[in-house]
Amino acid sequence: MPNSRNRVLVEGALAVALSVVFSAIRLWTMPQGGSITLEMVPLFLFALRRGGRAGIAAGAVSGLLQLFTGGYVVHPAQAVLDYPAAFGALGIAGFFPRASWFGMALGGVVRFACHVLSGVVFFSSFAPEGANVWIYSSVYNGTFLLPTLVITAVLVSLIRPRLARVGQDRE
Repeated sequence: MPNSRNRVLVEGALAVALSVVFSAIRLWTMPQGGSITLEMVPLFLFALRRGGRAGIAAGAVSGLLQLFTGGYVVHPAQAVLDYPAAFGALGIAGFFPRASWFGMALGGVVRFACHVLSGVVFFSSFAPEGANVWIYSSVYNGTFLLPTLVITAVLVSLIRPRLARVGQDRE
């Protein structure tokens, strides 16, 4: 039905726009990049409403827009890992609409893995001399991603039931 396709497209565009705006509102910032924001909230809500494929697409678009509006790039592969891949991973939550906490955790873990890999390959020079770069990158990225994921999951759990009244939810 064309009307439902248009609705999904508009909801996706709104989720992407809100995500990009929320990414600019930093609650806390790390010294070499990364911050606690609410950018994942609209992406998770959209993915849980409209499914994994749509969620991955919206997340990747959000990541690209964040890259083009102020992303930090040292290598093309790093740009892909830290932006469209990391944010596209959040859409994985859409494959688990009835187990939303699991889906959000899985999406968050895959995003974390993208950032850790990027950190190991492209930002290992920031690690203290003699430190294990995998541990350093994991701790560094976990410092902002874990609190962001917890805050996001709580907000999504509070907002999602109210959104079910606005259009057809997947559940």
